[in-house]
Order: sequence, then structure tokens, then C-alpha cells
Amino acid sequence: MPAFGELFILASPGGRRSLRRLMPGQDIHGNDGVIPAGLLAETPFGAEVETLKGIPYRVLKPSLYDLTRGVKRRTQILYPKDIGYICMRLGVGNGNRVIEAGSGSGSMTLALSWFSGELGHVYSYEARREFFDLCRRNLDWAGIGGNVTQYERDIAEGFEQTDADALFLDLREPWLYLDQSLAAVRSGGFFAFLLPTSDQVSMLLKGMENRNFADAEVEEILVRPWKAVADRLRPADRMTAHTGFLIFARKQERSRKFEDLGPTGTRERKQRLALEERRRGADGDA
Repeated sequence: MPAFGELFILASPGGRRSLRRLMPGQDIHGNDGVIPAGLLAETPFGAEVETLKGIPYRVLKPSLYDLTRGVKRRTQILYPKDIGYICMRLGVGNGNRVIEAGSGSGSMTLALSWFSGELGHVYSYEARREFFDLCRRNLDWAGIGGNVTQYERDIAEGFEQTDADALFLDLREPWLYLDQSLAAVRSGGFFAFLLPTSDQVSMLLKGMENRNFADAEVEEILVRPWKAVADRLRPADRMTAHTGFLIFARKQERSRKFEDLGPTGTRERKQRLALEERRRGADGDA
């Protein structure tokens, strides 16, 4: 059952779900009648409570999915479909030390804090004061974030950490901060980037080519829900399609010998020639 001061979900028979905080003396008022706060405090999670008009509502415990969707936002937030996959690819778990830059409204910060656990820690960097404050308010609202340290600073100055397990960048031009990112992560550590357009992804990949990044991958996640009706099972009319490109890599010392012993098909030869041409151009510019 929800304790006073705790978040809970109230689900109506018509399918409406609202995320609320139970507070002493603050009854729930709606078209179906009033639900006394004291009665809610006596209702176990997963059980039903009736309004004074006799309409049943279900009292549910919010999940991480509900919390990330419920944060107050002034920026575009990450979708749960991307958040969960990013955390898996970064290997985030209890005891991990993870850096994020570009906290925005804090939905990703919330998830990183959740998965890092009591033994882990999250270092969140945000250059804009309004988003720095909003992220902290959302962490406090969700009752999560005791393992989060926030920094209000431009990461062009570098990170305070030098041996983090993973780093996530949600910035418009992440290729400008690759050296700072490499300096913050231990050897073999993980990187993830989120970018909305293919042009930005190309710029990032080019920036990674001559630095100590390996195993670069570019992916996107599309979610198509189905109507959960046993005798009329079919896809829903709408889906959550492209929300951003996800780019993953590891920190790895470069070895020309290792790379030269890789695949040698026509595609790989063309890619190497293009890479060598870009390297020569970069040397000429220098």
C-alpha cells in the first residue's frame, strides 16, 4: 500500500492512469467521486479502492517505465525503448560508475541512478542552469538520485572522472568532446551517443576514426504495439518509430597490425581507402 509521501498510480475502469503522490488530508476528487486519502493509505498495491460513489479504481505501484514517462519536461526526453537498451549496452549495474552529459529533464539520469544501485554512482553534467535544476527536481520527485552527483559545467573543460566504467553523451555535437570523453573512461569502457539525424552520426563516426574507439555500431529501435485482444490480434494503428540513432563503442588502443588483419573484401578495401584519404586530408589541414 502507498505510504504518505509516496507515488502511486490510480487506474480507472475506463483506462485512464494517473501518477499521483499520496499526501495526508489530500483526497482524490474526480467525476467518479471522491477517494479519501486515508482509504488509499489502507489499500494494498494491486487491490481496488472505491470512490464514495462506489466506482472501483486500482491502486498500482509505479515502475521505472512509469517514472521516466512522468518526469516534468522542458526538453525532449529519451523514450523507455531507448533508455533500457542504452543501459544494457553500457553494462550499467549495481557498482558501476557512469557519466552522462546533457542531462536535460533527467529521464536518463533517473534510469542510470536506478540501475547503478547503492554501490554505483552517476556523474551528471549539464551546462544550462535551468536544466540542471529541473533534473534535480525530477530526481527528488521520483525519490531516486541519492547516488547522483551533478556538475553544472561545459564538458569542453573536461570531466572530473578518469576511470568511469561508461559514458553517455546526449549532445548536439558530440564529436567536439571525444578527447574529453576518452580521458574520463577506463580502458575497455563503454560509450553511447544519441543523435537525431544521419548527418550528425556521420560526423561522429569520422571523429572516432582516428581515436581510441573500437567496435562502433549504429542502431535505432522501433516499437510497434499490438492490440491485446485475443480474437482480434493485430498491430495498433500507431507506433513509436524513429526517435534517434544510437551509437555504441568501446575504448580501445588502436593497432594498425590488428586492423590490417581484418576482413579484406571489396567493401572493406573501399572503406580503408576512404579512411586513408580522410587521414591524409586531416594531416594536410594540420
